[in-house]
Amino acid sequence: MNKNHRQIMATDQDLDHCFDFAMKLTVESAKIIREAIEGGKNIETKAGDWDLVTQYDKRVEEVLITGLAEEFPNHKFIGEETVSSANYLPALTDAPTWIIDPIDGTTNFVHAFPHTCISIALTVKSQLEIGIVYNPVLEQMFTARRGRGAYLNGKSIKSSSISELKSSLICIEASYATIEEIRDIVLGRLEAFVSVAHGIRTMGSAALTLCYVAMGAAEVYHSDNLMPWDVAAGALIIREAGGDIIDTSGGDFDLMKPRVLAIGNRKIAPELVKLVHLADKKTHRKRTA
Repeated sequence: MNKNHRQIMATDQDLDHCFDFAMKLTVESAKIIREAIEGGKNIETKAGDWDLVTQYDKRVEEVLITGLAEEFPNHKFIGEETVSSANYLPALTDAPTWIIDPIDGTTNFVHAFPHTCISIALTVKSQLEIGIVYNPVLEQMFTARRGRGAYLNGKSIKSSSISELKSSLICIEASYATIEEIRDIVLGRLEAFVSVAHGIRTMGSAALTLCYVAMGAAEVYHSDNLMPWDVAAGALIIREAGGDIIDTSGGDFDLMKPRVLAIGNRKIAPELVKLVHLADKKTHRKRTA
């Protein structure tokens, strides 16, 4: 199979090659993360030290994009660091496009908290075809191909069948409450979830948390403050595991403007959407009081 044929992405064989190549590259680039954490690099949270984290982000993304671009020169890329540098989010087109988060869970990475990962997705004709989320610290490799199921380290995974919030473990990124403009909304929703859920968790990595919902370890994940690279791979993985991902309003999920309600069982969606809506109404009443 020549490269020009692979670029067309017309067959399962083409996608097989993309998947295998991306997997190999993911494991290779993950060595940078593992060595930084296990080697006790001076990664601290002091003001100004975030530049060091950015260096690791850029190193991982460079390995990934350079390798993929050499193998698939006609493919496009949407990566966290490249978008940040250009200050521009490109539109998703029909062209084969890799969506990359080099280090998801940056604060976790800084603290050597072992919930950090590389997230890679491939879209073709604006449709998710490949999803890879790899936690090199805990050696968790989540993968999915459209129509072929979802896997953890090669073993098939399925989302939870729980259909009531009172029995659900709900994950939410409470750390976004540090953003003053949305603090009351985040805390209002958190309060609503606490009032009904079996338990609440905040993991600090959107990609990994989506995968935990996919494997049935949690029933719900919610955040409105994400970017496409945070959720692209995880969105495919959770759907291939039998779950779903929808917009916070209850509408269709928009990959390029992600407001996320990820659910293990679709039956839980109406109750969840209503809960968020009522929480926001309560918050807005407080704002105008």
